[in-house]
Amino acid sequence: MAAHFDVIIIGSGAGGATLAQRLAPTGKSILILERGEHLPREAENWDSKAVFIEHRYRTKEHWYDKRDRPFTPNTHYWVGGNTSFYGAALMRLRGRDFEEVRHAGGVSPAWPIRLAEFAPYYAEAETLWQVHGARGEDPTEEGTEPPYAHPAIRNDPGVEELRSHWLNQGWRPFSLPLGVKLDAAHPLTSPCIKCKTCGGYPCLLKAKSDARSLAVEPILDLPNVTLLTGRKVLRLETDPSGKSVTEVVCAAEHGEERWSGDIVALAAGAANSAAILLNSAGPAHPNGLANGSDQVGRNYMFHTLTAMVSLTAAPVDVTFPKTQAVNDFYFNDPRGGFDTPMGHIQLLEYMSGRPWRARCRTGCRRPWCPTPSPARWPSGCCPCW
Repeated sequence: MAAHFDVIIIGSGAGGATLAQRLAPTGKSILILERGEHLPREAENWDSKAVFIEHRYRTKEHWYDKRDRPFTPNTHYWVGGNTSFYGAALMRLRGRDFEEVRHAGGVSPAWPIRLAEFAPYYAEAETLWQVHGARGEDPTEEGTEPPYAHPAIRNDPGVEELRSHWLNQGWRPFSLPLGVKLDAAHPLTSPCIKCKTCGGYPCLLKAKSDARSLAVEPILDLPNVTLLTGRKVLRLETDPSGKSVTEVVCAAEHGEERWSGDIVALAAGAANSAAILLNSAGPAHPNGLANGSDQVGRNYMFHTLTAMVSLTAAPVDVTFPKTQAVNDFYFNDPRGGFDTPMGHIQLLEYMSGRPWRARCRTGCRRPWCPTPSPARWPSGCCPCW
């Protein structure tokens, strides 16, 4: 195999896979380096014990927090990256997100680019990822977005009741954009069956719009595309100026490998891309590549801050709840009193007791927990969750 390619893509998740499928028709030689292997299709894909308690698909490696304490991250190394396990929600950023935004905790500086530059690519991506949604419902939309190629997913009866409650509160709920291969008009042949094992699980039917099934697997038979699994990229080496990558260095089962490309795209995820850039320090860039600001690897912001669970007096008829969202408070409280962003609200996917038990399986560490040992709770879950 040639050691030089026109394009090297590091990572086969949402970014790397989408880039690969977009470039594949050009005929350029493309090498995709993925540290994981192909995700097996097996009964355990839909087994909540295997997924959430035994962590069958989660990485076993340790990361370290700012106090050098080890922890196991909730991340997955497989072809397709974490998209095989995500909840399928696919939202666009808003125009104001690219501008300077004042938050309660500080100021988010303006981006050097604007939404208008992204808009054509958003439209392409929404088509590729088969996003279902409805325009005109979300009050934070720009109003210039093209219609979704697929209709919004119908709410289950219990979700429809909640939507009516929100509307009576004066809120403006909207259909959550979801990437699933659902054909509601033909349920007998629809790949997606709106099951209870979507978010957090790999889809046994490959009916979730993930990178492996939508972007990677369709191009693997092309002669100009090469996917190498089991390749953990360690660092990027550059020329003396530090402005051109000369080699991609990775660890493989049989030892170190080196690859070169005219273009190198780093798409290894937020944490690992930063780690690769920092590990690529050299005389021309002692703090790591692309790190003149000294901000690479800092300011990481996870997209979920709080999960709230409510109890109802009567059973709720819901099997696929993740179909509604609220952005009324995205930029501020419209009633006044809080003039900075408050965030986005969306329903979670269906959850059995096991995902909650997984959070508590080693004991609750919250100081106010009245019963810190989960073994004392019949459900195996403490009230803090």
